[in-house]
Amino acid sequence: EKEGYRVVGFAVEPMSIKHQYLNNFVWDGASTDGFTKPLQTCPLAGEGHLERDSIAQGQIVKSGETILYTYEVTWNESPVKWASRWDVYLTEDHLIPAQVHWYSIANSIFIVLFLSILIASILAKSEEDIAGYNALSTMTDEEREEAAEESGWKLIHADVFRPPSQYPMLLCVFVGSGVQLAMATFASIIFGALGFLSPARRGSFLTGILVFYILCGFFAGYFSSRLYKSLRGRQWQLCTMVTALFFPGVCFAMFTLFNIILAFMKSSGSTPFLDMVLLVFMWCGVSVPLVFGGSYVGYKQANITFPTVTSSVSRQIPEVPIYMDPKIAMFGAGVAPFAAAYVELFFIMTSLW
Repeated sequence: EKEGYRVVGFAVEPMSIKHQYLNNFVWDGASTDGFTKPLQTCPLAGEGHLERDSIAQGQIVKSGETILYTYEVTWNESPVKWASRWDVYLTEDHLIPAQVHWYSIANSIFIVLFLSILIASILAKSEEDIAGYNALSTMTDEEREEAAEESGWKLIHADVFRPPSQYPMLLCVFVGSGVQLAMATFASIIFGALGFLSPARRGSFLTGILVFYILCGFFAGYFSSRLYKSLRGRQWQLCTMVTALFFPGVCFAMFTLFNIILAFMKSSGSTPFLDMVLLVFMWCGVSVPLVFGGSYVGYKQANITFPTVTSSVSRQIPEVPIYMDPKIAMFGAGVAPFAAAYVELFFIMTSLW
């Protein structure tokens, strides 16, 4: 039986060469002679590999210039085994010292511990405050006035879970879409870590993400409808429809726009039309029914029980200092997660380029 070989790696070396045929042959670009005539600027078969130092003249790209494209393949036997072909990417080919990984791991661990301690302290203090707020209903007016002497954010404890005065349905849609996206991401990471979504199979990971996202549409409908019911919403059918179409629709519209641009640019990266039709079928035929099924189940459940009692009259929010401005708060809240992700992303990009 004849033994075969498997490709475990490859390297591409681009060169710019102004090719010329032997005996000053001029090719018109249409006849088959151009594929058989030998080139003066390339070594003949069996004479070895073309070296960069042997290039006489580089190719100039300009109007009216004839450009000949050639390629050469050299096969070398490698000691790398088939099962170890991805090690060069996992180890980054030993370009980065091992201690650098420990620095990034330690940085991520310290940031996670800092955020965990901070959140735990806030939750521990909030539990005490919530218990005190719920006990106000059993106190006399004098005791209630003494216990209600609070400051800062505690002044609005009875307004935290008040339904939004504007666009409460949009909040529920974003919550449902976020749950769907988070669960699809978690499932993709778990299956990828177990080896079911291997990078050796091109496109399997992207396909897995799409499948998991579509299947998690049930949870998007469930959480959006149940939250909408807890906020005393009545148009749960409209909420379900917006949950099923809003976020996927925006993503699909952007994807279609970029795909049309790639198609007009004649790029090989554009998605074929049949694949687009299949994607629409999976969205409308699988994801949308799952969202409606989850919404039906969620709307049949009891309302979400909030930890604090919402007052009947909303309290006026006082003026906040400049350092509590929402823009500054968003920047501060994003610095710590960005620092944890940036270090890891830096080394990933370094290994690729």
